This record gives sequence, structure tokens and C-alpha cells, in this order.
Amino acid sequence: MYEVKTFNIPELKGISQKTIEEHIGLYKGYVSHVNHIHAELAHINDPYAKAEMQRRLGFEFGGMRNHEYYFAQFENGAKEIPNGTFKKMVEKQFGDIETYIEHIRSIALTRGVGWSMTYIDRQINKLVCTWVDEQHFGQLADLDIILALDMWEHSYMLDYAPSEKKKYIDAFFANLNWEVVARRI
Repeated sequence: MYEVKTFNIPELKGISQKTIEEHIGLYKGYVSHVNHIHAELAHINDPYAKAEMQRRLGFEFGGMRNHEYYFAQFENGAKEIPNGTFKKMVEKQFGDIETYIEHIRSIALTRGVGWSMTYIDRQINKLVCTWVDEQHFGQLADLDIILALDMWEHSYMLDYAPSEKKKYIDAFFANLNWEVVARRI
């Protein structure tokens, strides 16, 4: 049984409290659906129905876990990128943090709903940035999420029109606690 996590998110610049409350409500739904699917799978005898629930589990679980990464990045307010392993990796691969952010921003502007993600490939000690469709299509096997930028409309529609999602991305980075991101290394 998965538990709904709580997050210490202060008032954010450019992302309203109403958006965060609604967004956390959606997250709670993912947790509930994951638990429901796990409970129901044991009782379903129809192989087709069981397979479809199993397929749905990937979507719901991805939604649950991706949002846990996302909300944790806002905890305790915006913090600068600390010196250390993460900063060194960014500088080695991208030259500086601004270039890295622009790379993430360009991925985030991919058409459709999904996530702009940064992972760490621990086998080669390198950051990998990519788009993940919906919650689950494109997640990279055996890599750990370092940064998760939610680009579903529910992340910004109460604050910005779809044509203004660049403003939401700016707000995301303005409120990001880079210490949380760096600790994931």
C-alpha cells in the first residue's frame, strides 16, 4: 500500500497556491489508483481485463512517482545550485547552468503532454535529458531521475494559457530548490 506523501511547499512565484493544491489533488489520485489496481489485480480472472489493468498500472505508477519528484523540488523554497558533484557534472557536459537550463527548457517545449526529465546514468556517470510522454512512455531503464519538470496542462493552466507555457517554465526554475536536485546524485 502506497502512502500519499506531503510536501513543504512555500508560496511560489508565478505558480499559484490554487495550482499547487489542484496538482497535489491529482497526485493523490495517482496514489489511490495505484493502490486500487494492486488490490484488484488479485481478484481478476479475465486475462484480458487483468492485462489491461497491468498496462494501466504503468501510467498510474509513473504519475505517482513523477509527481513525488516534482513536488519535492519546491520544498523549503528556491535554493541556488550548490557546489558539488551535480554542479560539476552540469558544467562538464553543458559548460554552465544556464546552458543546461536552456536545454531542459527546449525539451519542455515538446508538443504534447509529458515531462522534461534529467536522469543520471550511473554506469557512465553522465546526465541524460529527455522527454517522457504522458507519465511512462520513454522512461529510461536503470537511470535515476534527477530533475522532473511536469509539462501536462494541469501544471500551469490555472496560471497561464497554453501559449504562455514558457512563463510556467520560467516560474518552475525560479522556484526550484537545486539542493534537492543535487542530492539525487
